[in-house]
This record gives sequence, C-alpha cells and structure tokens, in this order.
Amino acid sequence: MIKGVRGAPDILPEDISKWQYVEGVARNILENYGYQEIRTPIFEKTELFVRGIGEGTDIEEKEMYTFLDRSQESLTLRPEGTAPVVRAYLEHRLFAGASLIKVYYLGPMFRHERPQAGRFRQFYQIGAEAIGSDSPAIDAELLSLLDHLFEELGLQDIELQLNTIGCKACRPEFRDRFTIYMKSKAGRLCPECLIRLQRNPLRILDCKEEACQKVTAKAPRLSQVICEACSHHFRDLEGLLSLLKVDYQVNEGLVRGLDYYTRTTFEFINPALGAQNAIAGGGRYDGLAEELGGVPTPGIGFALGMERVVASLPPKFHDRQGSYHGVYVATLGDEAFRSGMLILQELRRKGFRATIDFEKRSLKGQMRQAHKERYRFCVILGDEELREREAILRDMEKAQQEGVPLSGLVDLLLDWKRAKGV
Repeated sequence: MIKGVRGAPDILPEDISKWQYVEGVARNILENYGYQEIRTPIFEKTELFVRGIGEGTDIEEKEMYTFLDRSQESLTLRPEGTAPVVRAYLEHRLFAGASLIKVYYLGPMFRHERPQAGRFRQFYQIGAEAIGSDSPAIDAELLSLLDHLFEELGLQDIELQLNTIGCKACRPEFRDRFTIYMKSKAGRLCPECLIRLQRNPLRILDCKEEACQKVTAKAPRLSQVICEACSHHFRDLEGLLSLLKVDYQVNEGLVRGLDYYTRTTFEFINPALGAQNAIAGGGRYDGLAEELGGVPTPGIGFALGMERVVASLPPKFHDRQGSYHGVYVATLGDEAFRSGMLILQELRRKGFRATIDFEKRSLKGQMRQAHKERYRFCVILGDEELREREAILRDMEKAQQEGVPLSGLVDLLLDWKRAKGV
C-alpha cells in the first residue's frame, strides 16, 4: 500500500469544517480591513527566494524544495508567501493603481523540515501584505487586525510579542557587537549556531536550544544602538497599540526567521501549544522590493499557520460543529425513492444541506445514519405516505415528528430555515 509523504498530512472530511471556519472568518475580517485576495503559483524561480529570503538562512540552506524542470531552469516550491506577492506587485505594476496595496493569500507552503507536533513539510498559511507605506499606523492596523481575528475565533490566552530590529543605518553596528560577543561564547553554542555565527550571526537569536538561549539572554541588544528614526517609529507604534487597546510584550530577542525584515517584527504565540507555539508572525520588509529589482518600497505583512490556529480553537467551536443541521430523506420502496430524489433536488437548490439513502438500508438504518451525520430533519417517505400525498417530518434533535403535505414540505422547511437564520 502506498502511503502519504511524511510531514504532508491529509486533512480529512471530519476535520475540514474547522479549516473552512477559520478561512471564512479570516476572509471576512481581511476584506473588512480593505484587503483583496491574490493567488500566486506554488512554485517560483529559485532566485526569488535566494534573493528575497537571504543566503545563509535555514530555509535557503536546507529547507527549500528545489528542482530542475525539463528546460533545466531551477524552480522552488514556495517556502513562504511574501516574496511571491512582492514579485507579483512589481511584475504587474500594482503600484500604478494606488499608493498603498493591501492583499491577502491562502494556500500551502513547503519546507523540508523534521516533522514534529505543529511543524510539517507541507503546511498551510493565511497571510496578508500592505505594500507602499512606512507609517507605523499601518503596522498598528495589521496587529489590530490579527488581534481582532483571534478574538473572533475565540482563541484564548494569545500573546503578542513585539520588537524592532532596526534598519540598514543602525543594524550593522548591532550585528558587529553581537558577533563579537557570540565569538567569545562560541564554545557554548550548538553546532548549527556555530555555522550561523559564520554566515548570519543574528539567526542565533532564533535558536531554541536552551544553552544557546542562555548565551543570547546576555548578548548586546539593538536598543543600545538603535537610530532615532527606528526608535521614533517604534514609539509611535507602541502609542497606537495602546490607543487601540492591543496588549503586547516587548521581546528584544525576537528577530524572525527571514533576512528581509526591518524595524517592526512580531509573533502571536499560544503557550498552550508547547515548543511550537507561534501561531502567526511577520514584520516590516522595507528593503525587499529593492532587493527583487524594484524601487525602494516599504511594506509589512504577516502569515498565520493554519495547523496551529486550528489546534488552538476552543471547545465551544467543536460544540457548534456538532449541532444538527440539514435534511435527510429516508425512503422505503422504489417509487418513494424517485419522489425522494425530486425533493432532494429541490432542497439543495433552495440552499439546504441534504442527502438521501442510496444503500437501500432499512428505515431504522436510515434513521441511525441521519443521526450519525447530524441532520436536523428526516423526511420519511413510503408507500403509505405517497398514497396520502404527505411525508413524515421528524425533528432529529427534539425527537418529534408530524405528518406534512408533500406540496408544502419544502416551504415549511424554508420558513424554519429563515426563522433560525441558517
């Protein structure tokens, strides 16, 4: 038997309603905040990610799924969504239509990581990008949007961690100080951080090894050398978050995983998830458009991990998903089945979730199936009901039933649906 690829799990029908729920709430909120959907290919030229993400990052060095196509061009399955969006923004001159472009995306990403709880090789993200403004008000709006989204989803005890990582004017001095300090502590670093020390020292701040975290806890901080422009931007952002009543914690060790970030960086974490507890993250990337061949263009964005958000849904969601809804048509005999098919077609075209028994089960078996699949109503049709031109309509949740004329059955169900607002 051929099995699925490790780290690329199936999302089964019993779980998909949770995903659709999160996607629906996210779409609604994003569009209310002025974001429009964009869809980019799942593979791009490898150069896009090497230039955009940065050489020496974990993704570029060992996590990308890269291959040669038949024309020997190097292509890569997208490991993240921001670089493709900025590529599309530049290629299609989206900036010509407005000074600020706000877009969102949903879809799979691919990284060759070691599969573990909350981390997969194919994983799904919802992301958003606001391109064209360097105002801290855009940063605040984006963080407020995520705060709103998680509140709407009912997620509990979510924490926002916030930092500024400076810009090309002040970060080089910080990097130099940080590198000198880390070289003095090289004997206490893990093997991967020793490589990072040579290629991209600030990436050591992302290490989850306890020994490395103890070393970085006493390392130099950007706040010691940050330029006035970056400091002013961060102070304004903090003031706006206070105004909007968005709670946050400053975490000076937060640098995010990709080279294109500047100034504002952030993560939303759910401590209940354990080691892999970041459910969303992002930041400002004011130099990315220029790195990809465009003119200097400020931008900020986020990506949330669908798997971790779904895992964070509260029990009340599962209770809601377990409620009865829709109509099950139970029939006895060939003629009743034909009449049931006509009723089924009309119900579906009126917007009902509806099904019929195709397996010729007994009436008891059909009722058992209707209950198992959580149908609110069961329409029961047999020879006797057809002679009387009526059906038995059973409320599966209340365990009550009554005879209803066939001519008024669908209208009766529609009235009930309108009254319940479902």
